[in-house]
Amino acid sequence: MNKVGNMNKVTFPNACQLMRWHFHPVGFEGSMDAPGSMIARLFDRESGETLIAIAGIPCATVMNATEVELIIEAIEAELDSFVPPQLLQA
Repeated sequence: MNKVGNMNKVTFPNACQLMRWHFHPVGFEGSMDAPGSMIARLFDRESGETLIAIAGIPCATVMNATEVELIIEAIEAELDSFVPPQLLQA
């Protein structure tokens, strides 16, 4: 992490590593789909099956810890509101 003033900054790849650790044992992949947004994918580590993919999450190439936490909270909010397709067919 780079220290800028008294704020810790992380690059996008390092932020993705922090998110992988946060969501473990579920798999996590993050990729930038535009200069200011990312796609996050949570998946089953054994089968590789995607559990949820979320596009358009605001991010940057360098972020502070608060921004990474906001991304994690946004992903968790999506997970909380997610209804698996099997339940919609019932």
